[in-house]
Parts: sequence; structure tokens; C-alpha cells
Amino acid sequence: MDLSLPEAADTRLREDLFTSDLSVDELVCLEELPVDPLGLVLGSSIYHVGWQLAGPRQSRELDVLSRAMYDARALAIGRMEAEAKALGADGIVGVHFTINRYKWGPELLEFLVVGTGVRARDPSIGLKPSHGRPFSSDLSGQDLWKLVRSGYRPVHLVMGNCVYHVGWRSPFQWLRSVGRNVEMTNYTQATYEARELAMSRMEVEARDAGGEGIVEVKLEERNWGWASHVVEFFALGTAVVRTDPDAKPPEPQLVLSLDG
Repeated sequence: MDLSLPEAADTRLREDLFTSDLSVDELVCLEELPVDPLGLVLGSSIYHVGWQLAGPRQSRELDVLSRAMYDARALAIGRMEAEAKALGADGIVGVHFTINRYKWGPELLEFLVVGTGVRARDPSIGLKPSHGRPFSSDLSGQDLWKLVRSGYRPVHLVMGNCVYHVGWRSPFQWLRSVGRNVEMTNYTQATYEARELAMSRMEVEARDAGGEGIVEVKLEERNWGWASHVVEFFALGTAVVRTDPDAKPPEPQLVLSLDG
């Protein structure tokens, strides 16, 4: 896996000023920890996703497509983490994914991941994972503040996916449902199984990273230009570990908006 940085990225990371996608509120919360933003970090991978056949009425995972979509994201995350390491960051917050398609390569997908590298001013906060590599996280600056103040630490961004072919109904099944309120059990079971595969793989990643739980889980379903009955189920979250069992969560406060 080639995680070397382009020359332009290396030059950008050497700048004295920081860039970030943090909001003002996020910046203030990090300052209170105290944690400094070091710079915007990103990773990209333009990937050709192959194809795989399935019988029209067969519901099953298309493992070739699942692996391609996973590997492309892993490459992008690895390059983002390499940028964070070059900055000397303890970790990355606010990570978000986008997938792009270009006219000059309609069969290609670009996987882009962006976040903000951060570093604790006080090492006793224990923000840097024990494995010594920067953590990655889709937590906002406010969420990181609440997490650390409550005695937890982010470990790693974890994900799981499953590209699944949902089998077509037979003509007999279609006729049986005409004009009736009835569950489409073949569709229910197929999508249920696909989601479970994606979530279980995310949980395996969290255990392997040393996490004790996962927060901010997002579960998405998308078709990336495949046949109509092919869907990718994608699960993403942040694995966390408890560092201070005696820590008390911040007291909730009532905030009244003055907007109309």
C-alpha cells in the first residue's frame, strides 16, 4: 500500500498557519481541553471497481465489489493519517467521506476523506493512542471535548461494508402481492442480512483496534451506478476506550435560541 505524500501536500503541511474545517464553536471547545488544531489533512484514492455477476433471483453478497469499496476507503484513510503523522498530530477530528465520479472516467470512483489534525498541549490528557499512530475520528470538536471530559478517548475510525445483490421477485410472488398489504420478506431478509454484515465488520475493526465501544455510528445505503438491485451498505463510527472510570460527564445546560 503506497501511502507516500505528493510534494504539494508535503509543502502545504510545512506552513506555519493552520487550516481546518472546524467551526468556531469546535475551535473554542478544543482550546478549552487544551488541544491545538494543526492543519487540514486529507487522503484520496481513485479506484476502478470491477464487476461481478449474480443470478437475477439470487440474494447474496458481491464480495468482489465489497472488497474494492473497502480497500479504496482504507487507502484514502491511510493517506490522511500519513498527513496527520507528518504534522505530528495526536489524531484527526471531524473526518468526513465523499465519493466523486468524473466525466473523464465514468467507470472510476474517487474516495476522498478529509479531517483536521490536532495535538494536545498537555500529554497527560492521554489523547494519543498507545500504538503511537494518530487516531482518526468522525467526532466534532464539541463531541471530542465531551468525550475526553467524560473519561473516554477515541481510538480509531472504524468501518464495515457489504455490497449486496437483492434478488428479484418471481412472477408468482409478484402476483400474490397485487392489491394486498403484505411484507416483501425476500427484500426484508436480504437488506437485513447485508446491514448485519456491514455492522459486524465494523465491530471487528473496533475490537482489533482495542476499542471498548463505538460512538457516532452512521449506516448508509447507496447505489454507485450499479444495477438497480445492487446496493452498498456502509457502517462508520469511532471506536473509543475508557481511560478514567471516575470522570464525571459535563453538566448539561439549557440554551435558549434567540433566533426567530
